[in-house]
Amino acid sequence: MILAPGAAVGELCIFKVIHLFLISAFCSFEEIFFIWSQKMSREQQAVARARKAFETGRSKSVEYRINQLKNLQRLFSERQKEIAAAIKKDLNKTEVGAQFYETLGLEGEISLFIKNLKEWAAPRHVKKNLLTMSDTVYIHPEPLGVVLVIGAWNYPWAVTIRPLIGAIAAGNAAVVKPSEVCVHTSKVMEDLLPIYIDKELYPVVTGGVPETQELLRQKFDHIFYTGNSTVGKVIMEAAAKHLTPVTLELGGKSPCYIDKNCDISIACRRVTWGKYSNCGQTCIAPDYILCEPSIQNRVIEEVKKCIKEFYTDNPKTCPDYGRIINQRHFKRVMAMLEDSNIAVGGENDESDCYIAPTVLRDVKPEAKVMQEEIFGPLLPILPVSSLDEAIKLINKGEKPLALYVFSPDNKVIERMRDETSSGGFLANDCLVHYSVSALPFGGVGNSGIGCYHGKFSFDRLSHLRGCLVKKLKMEGVNDMRYPPHTLKKLGWARFFILNTVDVGWVGRMALLAALVMVAAVVIQVI
Repeated sequence: MILAPGAAVGELCIFKVIHLFLISAFCSFEEIFFIWSQKMSREQQAVARARKAFETGRSKSVEYRINQLKNLQRLFSERQKEIAAAIKKDLNKTEVGAQFYETLGLEGEISLFIKNLKEWAAPRHVKKNLLTMSDTVYIHPEPLGVVLVIGAWNYPWAVTIRPLIGAIAAGNAAVVKPSEVCVHTSKVMEDLLPIYIDKELYPVVTGGVPETQELLRQKFDHIFYTGNSTVGKVIMEAAAKHLTPVTLELGGKSPCYIDKNCDISIACRRVTWGKYSNCGQTCIAPDYILCEPSIQNRVIEEVKKCIKEFYTDNPKTCPDYGRIINQRHFKRVMAMLEDSNIAVGGENDESDCYIAPTVLRDVKPEAKVMQEEIFGPLLPILPVSSLDEAIKLINKGEKPLALYVFSPDNKVIERMRDETSSGGFLANDCLVHYSVSALPFGGVGNSGIGCYHGKFSFDRLSHLRGCLVKKLKMEGVNDMRYPPHTLKKLGWARFFILNTVDVGWVGRMALLAALVMVAAVVIQVI
């Protein structure tokens, strides 16, 4: 028999249809899902299961969300030693340091959500205009769907779980992708999270670049990424293919201006802590110091004194001083020293990924260390002649994630705040704004998109749905909006729409009665 062109392909398609029909006729949904999932990648399966779990509707229950948060809270109280042991291997943090910088803030955040979630998830009534006075008008927070959370390695629990807390509280499913750079912590996260929280709603996917790329090919309802701006652009490009909204928590070169009139000893003590915590691998660490030449030597001496106080004469043997995450980053940081003058530190050991707390003096804006975020224990000092020059230099660069100013003069503080732009702004301290859940944490421009922490996390990962419920009564008031359109109707529309109301129950009743009378007048006039 001679087949017409394409007949073989047509017969093959018919056989596929028959095959699918037989599967659907004799297999349960779970069996069909199993057969289908065998042809999917591990990442596809995780996303498909999370979406299927979300579609059951169980995460819409506020009580269910609270129970999941309580289970997550229990994880940090019961598994602290396992968490700390992994962080010690990855970043050389002590058990106390792991709690101080990683899990303590998470426990506080979870407690805040448990306490306030019912209020945050409830309908939010809003002001109305006269036209909608008799209507019910409110904002209804609802889950977005399936969220992808891509964590970072520098604070692997803090910056991965905090967005997850917001995703759980908002009623979403979430696929969690810990950073592969923190090998041991990633494994502990993969092992522990499914024990404590719903493993179908909140699957953990580990792996490196190929696994992340595969995840980014899937459709999500929101992507939350913490990391650098280069990868942030890749995330945003992938998200754009599905019109998926993103939150990008990035970084940048966070400047620190020290006024010559401030208490330099206290300022340098706080800057030293902010800079060298976690071996400088903090996205909001002071990246460089701006100060007048007359105080540069004093700043160097005070920082040197604080390094000795915090980390002893030999930071390499100090249990509270961390390590660079790996040799690739060690080489990247060391390369920044090439054209700079070392005033303090500089000792290093590649085999141990150790770089001593280091201060660089008389650094020029064109120096290698000033071309990208340092993310390591190098502290350049750039002499500037005045506050004006400092502001000008800051504004030449990309908008940073944080900006620090040390001064006793409110006018100096206000000028630095008003004449620059940054994700966060701190006067006379470093880092601590991250711990305040009532403040939005996030970048601007090159340092990020969107903010989170506390209620900001809940709102960021919710769809704030505008709702209006009207009764099928008082149709006369609506005559002004129906054709034919006249100047009289426009006049009445202006009166009703441009006047907002915010009154109590008694006032609403009186206003409603007045509205009925006005409606009667409108009907007569129109």
